[in-house]
Amino acid sequence: MLRLEKVDSPLEEPFAPRNVFQTPEWLRFIAKTQSAKPVVARIHDNGTCVGRFTGLVVRRFGVPILGSPFQGWMTGPMGFDLDPAVPRREAVDALMRFAFKDLGCLHVEVLDRHATFGELDGMRARLAEFYTYELDLRPDEDSLMAGLVSSCRRNLRKSEREGVTVEEAHGIEFADEYYGQLEDVFAKQGINPPYGLDRVQELIRCLEPTGNLLMLRARDGEGTPIATGIFPAHDEFAYLWGVASWRSHQNLRPNEALFWNAIRMLKERGIPALDMGGGGDFKRKFGPAERRIPFVRKSRLPGLMTLRDMAARFYWKRAVSAVVLGAGWEPEVGLSYL
Repeated sequence: MLRLEKVDSPLEEPFAPRNVFQTPEWLRFIAKTQSAKPVVARIHDNGTCVGRFTGLVVRRFGVPILGSPFQGWMTGPMGFDLDPAVPRREAVDALMRFAFKDLGCLHVEVLDRHATFGELDGMRARLAEFYTYELDLRPDEDSLMAGLVSSCRRNLRKSEREGVTVEEAHGIEFADEYYGQLEDVFAKQGINPPYGLDRVQELIRCLEPTGNLLMLRARDGEGTPIATGIFPAHDEFAYLWGVASWRSHQNLRPNEALFWNAIRMLKERGIPALDMGGGGDFKRKFGPAERRIPFVRKSRLPGLMTLRDMAARFYWKRAVSAVVLGAGWEPEVGLSYL
Protein backbone atom coordinates (compact mmCIF):
# COMPACT_ATOMS: atom_id res chain seq x y z
CA MET A 1 0.00 0.00 0.00
CA LEU A 2 1.35 3.41 -0.97
CA ARG A 3 1.83 6.02 1.73
CA LEU A 4 2.35 9.79 1.48
CA GLU A 5 4.76 11.61 3.79
CA LYS A 6 4.50 15.38 4.02
CA VAL A 7 7.69 17.38 3.40
CA ASP A 8 8.38 19.90 6.16
CA SER A 9 9.76 22.62 3.86
CA PRO A 10 7.88 22.16 0.55
CA LEU A 11 9.46 25.17 -1.17
CA GLU A 12 12.93 23.78 -0.47
CA GLU A 13 12.35 20.14 -1.44
CA PRO A 14 15.38 19.06 -3.54
CA PHE A 15 13.86 17.44 -6.63
CA ALA A 16 13.59 18.41 -10.29
CA PRO A 17 9.91 18.73 -11.26
CA ARG A 18 9.00 18.14 -14.89
CA ASN A 19 5.92 20.34 -14.72
CA VAL A 20 6.06 24.14 -14.28
CA PHE A 21 3.04 23.97 -11.95
CA GLN A 22 5.00 21.72 -9.58
CA THR A 23 7.94 24.11 -9.20
CA PRO A 24 8.60 25.95 -5.91
CA GLU A 25 8.20 29.28 -7.71
CA TRP A 26 4.72 28.40 -8.94
CA LEU A 27 3.72 27.18 -5.49
CA ARG A 28 4.96 30.49 -4.10
CA PHE A 29 2.87 32.36 -6.68
CA ILE A 30 -0.31 30.48 -5.73
CA ALA A 31 0.45 30.75 -2.00
CA LYS A 32 0.70 34.55 -2.28
CA THR A 33 -2.29 35.14 -4.54
CA GLN A 34 -4.68 32.61 -2.95
CA SER A 35 -3.58 32.66 0.72
CA ALA A 36 -2.81 28.98 0.31
CA LYS A 37 -0.34 26.66 2.02
CA PRO A 38 1.94 24.59 -0.26
CA VAL A 39 1.98 20.83 0.25
CA VAL A 40 4.65 18.54 -1.16
CA ALA A 41 4.58 14.88 -0.14
CA ARG A 42 6.90 11.98 -0.90
CA ILE A 43 5.14 8.80 -2.00
CA HIS A 44 6.55 5.65 -0.40
CA ASP A 45 6.11 2.02 -1.37
CA ASN A 46 7.46 -0.27 1.38
CA GLY A 47 10.00 2.33 2.42
CA THR A 48 11.11 3.28 -1.09
CA CYS A 49 10.32 6.75 -2.46
CA VAL A 50 8.51 6.23 -5.78
CA GLY A 51 7.27 9.73 -6.46
CA ARG A 52 5.96 13.04 -5.19
CA PHE A 53 2.68 14.89 -4.97
CA THR A 54 2.31 18.65 -5.29
CA GLY A 55 -0.65 20.78 -4.21
CA LEU A 56 -1.81 23.49 -1.84
CA VAL A 57 -4.34 23.73 0.98
CA VAL A 58 -6.76 26.63 0.86
CA ARG A 59 -9.85 27.53 2.85
CA ARG A 60 -13.08 28.49 1.11
CA PHE A 61 -16.02 29.43 3.34
CA GLY A 62 -14.08 27.87 6.21
CA VAL A 63 -13.70 24.51 4.44
CA PRO A 64 -10.10 23.18 4.17
CA ILE A 65 -9.50 22.07 0.57
CA LEU A 66 -6.53 20.33 -0.99
CA GLY A 67 -6.20 21.51 -4.58
CA SER A 68 -3.86 20.20 -7.21
CA PRO A 69 -5.01 22.59 -8.63
CA PHE A 70 -8.28 24.23 -7.53
CA GLN A 71 -10.64 26.49 -9.45
CA GLY A 72 -9.61 30.14 -9.46
CA TRP A 73 -5.86 29.47 -9.33
CA MET A 74 -5.21 29.89 -13.09
CA THR A 75 -3.05 26.79 -12.87
CA GLY A 76 -2.75 23.76 -15.11
CA PRO A 77 -2.21 20.08 -14.19
CA MET A 78 -0.23 19.51 -11.00
CA GLY A 79 -0.83 16.08 -9.48
CA PHE A 80 1.94 13.50 -9.28
CA ASP A 81 5.51 12.98 -10.39
CA LEU A 82 5.57 9.17 -10.26
CA ASP A 83 7.84 6.31 -11.09
CA PRO A 84 6.37 4.76 -14.31
CA ALA A 85 5.68 1.46 -12.56
CA VAL A 86 3.40 3.04 -9.94
CA PRO A 87 -0.34 2.78 -10.78
CA ARG A 88 -1.96 6.18 -10.61
CA ARG A 89 -5.14 4.66 -9.20
CA GLU A 90 -3.18 3.55 -6.12
CA ALA A 91 -1.50 6.95 -5.87
CA VAL A 92 -4.88 8.73 -5.92
CA ASP A 93 -6.28 6.37 -3.26
CA ALA A 94 -3.25 7.02 -1.06
CA LEU A 95 -3.65 10.76 -1.60
CA MET A 96 -7.25 10.71 -0.39
CA ARG A 97 -6.22 8.96 2.83
CA PHE A 98 -3.41 11.47 3.30
CA ALA A 99 -5.62 14.51 2.59
CA PHE A 100 -8.51 13.52 4.85
CA LYS A 101 -6.56 11.98 7.74
CA ASP A 102 -3.15 13.69 7.86
CA LEU A 103 -4.03 17.13 6.47
CA GLY A 104 -7.57 17.30 7.88
CA CYS A 105 -9.05 18.45 4.57
CA LEU A 106 -12.72 17.99 3.73
CA HIS A 107 -12.47 18.24 -0.04
CA VAL A 108 -9.83 17.22 -2.62
CA GLU A 109 -9.37 18.05 -6.30
CA VAL A 110 -6.59 16.62 -8.49
CA LEU A 111 -5.79 17.14 -12.15
CA ASP A 112 -2.93 14.89 -13.22
CA ARG A 113 -1.74 15.24 -16.82
CA HIS A 114 -0.70 11.59 -17.10
CA ALA A 115 -3.87 10.04 -15.65
CA THR A 116 -6.48 8.35 -17.85
CA PHE A 117 -10.16 7.64 -17.33
CA GLY A 118 -9.57 3.93 -17.80
CA GLU A 119 -7.18 3.55 -14.88
CA LEU A 120 -9.29 5.71 -12.54
CA ASP A 121 -12.66 4.24 -13.48
CA GLY A 122 -14.59 2.77 -10.57
CA MET A 123 -13.15 5.07 -7.90
CA ARG A 124 -15.44 6.32 -5.16
CA ALA A 125 -14.91 9.87 -6.40
CA ARG A 126 -16.26 12.11 -9.12
CA LEU A 127 -14.31 12.06 -12.38
CA ALA A 128 -15.02 15.25 -14.28
CA GLU A 129 -13.75 15.69 -17.81
CA PHE A 130 -11.18 18.37 -18.42
CA TYR A 131 -11.07 19.16 -22.11
CA THR A 132 -8.01 20.84 -23.59
CA TYR A 133 -6.03 21.32 -26.79
CA GLU A 134 -2.39 20.29 -26.95
CA LEU A 135 0.03 21.10 -29.77
CA ASP A 136 2.99 18.78 -30.36
CA LEU A 137 6.07 21.01 -30.85
CA ARG A 138 8.46 18.21 -31.78
CA PRO A 139 7.93 18.24 -35.59
CA ASP A 140 10.12 20.60 -37.62
CA GLU A 141 8.98 24.15 -38.27
CA ASP A 142 7.84 23.45 -41.83
CA SER A 143 5.61 20.63 -40.58
CA LEU A 144 4.14 22.86 -37.88
CA MET A 145 3.40 25.55 -40.46
CA ALA A 146 1.77 22.96 -42.70
CA GLY A 147 -0.43 21.92 -39.76
CA LEU A 148 -2.04 25.37 -39.57
CA VAL A 149 -5.39 25.81 -41.25
CA SER A 150 -5.24 27.86 -44.45
CA SER A 151 -6.97 30.89 -42.91
CA CYS A 152 -4.34 31.00 -40.17
CA ARG A 153 -1.53 30.98 -42.72
CA ARG A 154 -3.26 33.79 -44.62
CA ASN A 155 -3.56 35.84 -41.44
CA LEU A 156 0.11 35.29 -40.68
CA ARG A 157 1.03 36.57 -44.14
CA LYS A 158 -1.28 39.56 -43.63
CA SER A 159 0.33 40.47 -40.30
CA GLU A 160 3.75 40.20 -41.93
CA ARG A 161 2.71 42.50 -44.80
CA GLU A 162 1.34 44.98 -42.28
CA GLY A 163 4.73 45.08 -40.56
CA VAL A 164 3.70 43.29 -37.34
CA THR A 165 6.73 42.05 -35.38
CA VAL A 166 6.93 39.94 -32.21
CA GLU A 167 9.58 40.23 -29.50
CA GLU A 168 10.30 38.71 -26.13
CA ALA A 169 9.35 41.03 -23.26
CA HIS A 170 10.84 41.38 -19.78
CA GLY A 171 10.17 43.12 -16.49
CA ILE A 172 7.31 43.77 -14.11
CA GLU A 173 6.11 46.68 -16.29
CA PHE A 174 4.89 44.13 -18.82
CA ALA A 175 2.00 43.37 -16.45
CA ASP A 176 0.50 46.83 -16.99
CA GLU A 177 0.78 46.47 -20.76
CA TYR A 178 -0.87 43.04 -20.82
CA TYR A 179 -3.59 43.95 -18.34
CA GLY A 180 -4.53 47.16 -20.16
CA GLN A 181 -5.16 45.15 -23.32
CA LEU A 182 -7.05 42.52 -21.35
CA GLU A 183 -9.36 45.17 -19.90
CA ASP A 184 -9.96 46.53 -23.39
CA VAL A 185 -11.13 43.14 -24.68
CA PHE A 186 -13.38 42.55 -21.66
CA ALA A 187 -14.78 46.06 -22.06
CA LYS A 188 -16.34 44.89 -25.32
CA GLN A 189 -18.77 42.93 -23.14
CA GLY A 190 -19.09 45.71 -20.58
CA ILE A 191 -17.37 43.74 -17.79
CA ASN A 192 -14.03 43.48 -16.01
CA PRO A 193 -11.46 40.65 -16.13
CA PRO A 194 -12.01 37.94 -13.48
CA TYR A 195 -8.59 38.65 -11.91
CA GLY A 196 -6.61 41.77 -11.10
CA LEU A 197 -3.39 43.37 -12.24
CA ASP A 198 -1.72 42.31 -8.99
CA ARG A 199 -1.97 38.65 -9.98
CA VAL A 200 -0.11 39.25 -13.23
CA GLN A 201 2.55 41.22 -11.38
CA GLU A 202 3.02 38.44 -8.84
CA LEU A 203 3.30 35.86 -11.61
CA ILE A 204 6.14 37.82 -13.19
CA ARG A 205 7.91 38.36 -9.85
CA CYS A 206 7.83 34.67 -9.02
CA LEU A 207 8.42 33.08 -12.43
CA GLU A 208 10.52 35.40 -14.60
CA PRO A 209 13.79 34.97 -12.63
CA THR A 210 13.59 31.18 -13.18
CA GLY A 211 13.49 31.38 -16.97
CA ASN A 212 10.20 29.46 -16.90
CA LEU A 213 8.09 32.33 -18.22
CA LEU A 214 7.90 33.40 -21.87
CA MET A 215 6.34 36.85 -22.30
CA LEU A 216 5.76 38.16 -25.82
CA ARG A 217 4.84 41.54 -27.28
CA ALA A 218 3.57 42.24 -30.80
CA ARG A 219 4.15 45.66 -32.39
CA ASP A 220 2.62 47.23 -35.47
CA GLY A 221 4.64 48.66 -38.33
CA GLU A 222 5.18 51.92 -36.43
CA GLY A 223 6.47 50.12 -33.33
CA THR A 224 3.36 50.55 -31.22
CA PRO A 225 2.65 47.60 -28.84
CA ILE A 226 -0.64 46.01 -29.91
CA ALA A 227 -0.77 42.49 -28.39
CA THR A 228 0.75 40.47 -25.55
CA GLY A 229 1.01 36.86 -24.45
CA ILE A 230 2.14 34.94 -21.35
CA PHE A 231 3.35 31.32 -21.55
CA PRO A 232 4.72 29.49 -18.47
CA ALA A 233 6.95 26.63 -19.62
CA HIS A 234 9.15 23.96 -18.11
CA ASP A 235 10.41 20.57 -19.27
CA GLU A 236 7.27 18.59 -20.26
CA PHE A 237 5.08 21.35 -21.66
CA ALA A 238 4.26 25.04 -21.97
CA TYR A 239 0.89 26.52 -21.08
CA LEU A 240 -1.17 29.33 -22.57
CA TRP A 241 -1.79 31.51 -19.50
CA GLY A 242 -3.12 34.58 -21.27
CA VAL A 243 -3.19 36.50 -24.55
CA ALA A 244 -4.71 39.93 -25.14
CA SER A 245 -4.64 42.73 -27.72
CA TRP A 246 -6.03 46.20 -28.41
CA ARG A 247 -9.32 45.87 -30.28
CA SER A 248 -8.40 48.81 -32.51
CA HIS A 249 -5.50 46.80 -33.99
CA GLN A 250 -7.04 43.35 -34.33
CA ASN A 251 -7.43 43.83 -38.09
CA LEU A 252 -3.63 43.46 -38.28
CA ARG A 253 -3.96 39.88 -36.98
CA PRO A 254 -1.40 40.24 -34.18
CA ASN A 255 -2.70 37.22 -32.26
CA GLU A 256 -1.81 34.78 -35.01
CA ALA A 257 1.67 36.32 -35.24
CA LEU A 258 2.03 36.16 -31.45
CA PHE A 259 1.00 32.49 -31.28
CA TRP A 260 3.20 31.43 -34.17
CA ASN A 261 6.23 33.11 -32.63
CA ALA A 262 5.43 31.53 -29.26
CA ILE A 263 5.41 28.12 -30.97
CA ARG A 264 8.78 28.80 -32.60
CA MET A 265 10.41 30.17 -29.43
CA LEU A 266 9.13 27.37 -27.21
CA LYS A 267 10.36 24.82 -29.74
CA GLU A 268 13.80 26.47 -29.70
CA ARG A 269 13.82 26.09 -25.92
CA GLY A 270 13.26 22.35 -26.28
CA ILE A 271 9.69 22.38 -24.92
CA PRO A 272 7.89 19.40 -26.54
CA ALA A 273 4.24 20.50 -26.20
CA LEU A 274 2.00 23.54 -25.77
CA ASP A 275 -1.14 23.13 -23.66
CA MET A 276 -3.61 25.66 -25.09
CA GLY A 277 -6.42 25.12 -22.59
CA GLY A 278 -10.07 24.51 -23.43
CA GLY A 279 -12.10 24.98 -26.60
CA GLY A 280 -12.32 27.74 -29.16
CA ASP A 281 -12.04 28.05 -32.93
CA PHE A 282 -8.97 30.29 -32.65
CA LYS A 283 -6.91 27.52 -31.05
CA ARG A 284 -7.97 24.92 -33.59
CA LYS A 285 -6.35 27.03 -36.31
CA PHE A 286 -2.93 25.86 -35.12
CA GLY A 287 -3.61 22.15 -35.53
CA PRO A 288 -3.59 20.93 -31.90
CA ALA A 289 -4.87 17.54 -30.77
CA GLU A 290 -7.82 17.26 -28.40
CA ARG A 291 -7.14 15.80 -24.96
CA ARG A 292 -9.50 14.76 -22.20
CA ILE A 293 -8.01 14.44 -18.73
CA PRO A 294 -9.85 13.16 -15.62
CA PHE A 295 -10.31 15.80 -12.91
CA VAL A 296 -10.72 13.83 -9.66
CA ARG A 297 -12.93 15.37 -6.96
CA LYS A 298 -13.90 13.89 -3.63
CA SER A 299 -15.56 15.29 -0.50
CA ARG A 300 -15.33 13.76 2.94
CA LEU A 301 -18.75 14.99 4.11
CA PRO A 302 -22.13 14.65 2.37
CA GLY A 303 -23.32 17.87 0.77
CA LEU A 304 -19.89 19.43 0.25
CA MET A 305 -19.81 18.49 -3.42
CA THR A 306 -23.15 20.22 -3.93
CA LEU A 307 -21.86 23.37 -2.25
CA ARG A 308 -18.71 23.16 -4.37
CA ASP A 309 -20.81 22.99 -7.54
CA MET A 310 -22.87 25.99 -6.47
CA ALA A 311 -19.72 28.01 -5.84
CA ALA A 312 -18.33 26.92 -9.23
CA ARG A 313 -21.47 28.12 -11.01
CA PHE A 314 -21.21 31.46 -9.22
CA TYR A 315 -17.55 31.73 -10.22
CA TRP A 316 -18.27 31.02 -13.87
CA LYS A 317 -21.12 33.50 -13.93
CA ARG A 318 -18.70 36.10 -12.61
CA ALA A 319 -15.96 35.04 -15.02
CA VAL A 320 -18.46 34.92 -17.92
CA SER A 321 -17.39 31.35 -18.71
CA ALA A 322 -15.06 32.66 -21.38
CA VAL A 323 -11.44 32.76 -22.42
CA VAL A 324 -9.96 35.94 -23.83
CA LEU A 325 -7.68 35.52 -26.82
CA GLY A 326 -7.54 39.12 -27.98
CA ALA A 327 -9.25 38.15 -31.24
CA GLY A 328 -12.57 38.08 -29.40
CA TRP A 329 -14.60 35.89 -27.09
CA GLU A 330 -14.74 32.15 -27.42
CA PRO A 331 -16.77 29.79 -25.21
CA GLU A 332 -14.76 27.59 -22.89
CA VAL A 333 -15.75 23.98 -23.60
CA GLY A 334 -14.01 22.35 -20.68
CA LEU A 335 -13.60 23.31 -17.05
CA SER A 336 -10.88 25.89 -17.46
CA TYR A 337 -7.68 25.83 -15.44
CA LEU A 338 -8.96 29.05 -13.94
